[in-house]
Amino acid sequence: MRITLASNTAWSLHNFRGGVIRALVERGDEVIAVAPPDGLSEKLADLGCRVVDLPMDNKGTNPVRDLDTVRRFRRLYRELRPDLATHFTIKPMIYGSLAARMAGVPCINTATGLGTAFIRDNWLTRVVEGLYRVSQRWPERVFFQNPDDRALFLERGPVDEDKTAQLPGSGVDVSRVAVADWPADERPVFLLVARMLRDKGVGEFVEAARRVREQYPDAVFRLLGPVGVANRTAIGRETLDAWVEEGVVEYAGETDDVRPFLREAQCVVLPSYREGTPRTLLKAAAMGRPIITTDAVGCREVVDDGTSGYLCQVKDADDLARQIMRFLELPPSARQTMGLAGREKIEREFDERIVIGRYLEAIDAVAG
Repeated sequence: MRITLASNTAWSLHNFRGGVIRALVERGDEVIAVAPPDGLSEKLADLGCRVVDLPMDNKGTNPVRDLDTVRRFRRLYRELRPDLATHFTIKPMIYGSLAARMAGVPCINTATGLGTAFIRDNWLTRVVEGLYRVSQRWPERVFFQNPDDRALFLERGPVDEDKTAQLPGSGVDVSRVAVADWPADERPVFLLVARMLRDKGVGEFVEAARRVREQYPDAVFRLLGPVGVANRTAIGRETLDAWVEEGVVEYAGETDDVRPFLREAQCVVLPSYREGTPRTLLKAAAMGRPIITTDAVGCREVVDDGTSGYLCQVKDADDLARQIMRFLELPPSARQTMGLAGREKIEREFDERIVIGRYLEAIDAVAG
């Protein structure tokens, strides 16, 4: 079969869908990756698929530009005539679905998260909800990465229940991700891996760090991820530099490989307001690192509270600080036991083979 996989970045297709691409290529399907070009486009091609550059305004709300995105998808699908189109992330999911309908191409969608529009109730939420309602009438299957997003879609009516299914995020290839040795550095390192956005809870992380360091001055709080990204809640470089100058956090820049940073951490923290299923937390747990995250959509499923990590309240720096200090009060052996419990949870619930199997079953059912 000829199958297209479309996302808002080549980076996300390579890092999150690489296992699915390899599985399709290995069984003889012709796979075409569709995304705006970025630094991972060449590595994406190394997986054995063809890469087609398709520009899109990922963060904008300009209706003219979004219509251009629909036209580009429609033109591409009419030229390629794929047997099946798959869409990941919000704009491909919405505009790719509309274009596939126009071109007569069946499609499968994956809601990797509903985006910042669903964190607040405003005009943008209503616009996006309307776009979902129109576009998600046509796909043959819509996958969700957590039960809350699926329930919200069913409640508001953009998709029929019999067309929906749930995945354990994008999964982790546990055969390639091993448990890391516990850090030799006795200083406890707390690592947040994310784009530097307010909605990722970066502000709460910094404020919690201030409070924790009053009692545990040796604790290290480290940020890893791109700064100044195109997003309404982006944190500017000046703000980040001020935090570093204050000495409350360290900034490690950004990287294509988070594993060395995860190895150095004793605990990985993500106080996000809403997620699909955060891959960084899955990978951290697979490497045997305890997790502290919010009791929020997409985050709570990754942690067994009190066993593989702790949950804190959303937008609550005080509670985050309390959970961090709970962790610091544990002896080193208990911290490591907590990390190993996280690894067992990943093997049991989030193995990438589960995700790949469900995609292949859906693809064969639709194309067949």
